[in-house]
Amino acid sequence: MLSWLTVVVLVATVLYGVVAAVHLVRDTVVDDRLLLSVGVLELLLLAQLVVGIVLGLRTDRDFEAPVFYAYLGTLPLVPPFVVFLALKEKTRWSMGVVLASAVVVGVFLARLTQMWTAHA
Repeated sequence: MLSWLTVVVLVATVLYGVVAAVHLVRDTVVDDRLLLSVGVLELLLLAQLVVGIVLGLRTDRDFEAPVFYAYLGTLPLVPPFVVFLALKEKTRWSMGVVLASAVVVGVFLARLTQMWTAHA
């Protein structure tokens, strides 16, 4: 995996989490800032998906390919799904779930990096 792309995705994930935390503290619902942050994060996650698939197919490394691709394919689904839930459930806790999804994305990225670099 490209380390610079992973760092950019992690920074976008942190910003997404900060926006969600601000909404949680202010007890507000989904607005344009949150949608913009999830849109940017989603574009970066899709780029990570494409890069991960290409690098995974081109490498001669011995890595856990099925698990790696499962994480890689699931990762872009998390933020839009959670924001859709937050749009439907207009309570304070919907932002808590959005904030938790930022943590999930960060953990997924860390695990992807561990799997990729384990046999480097």
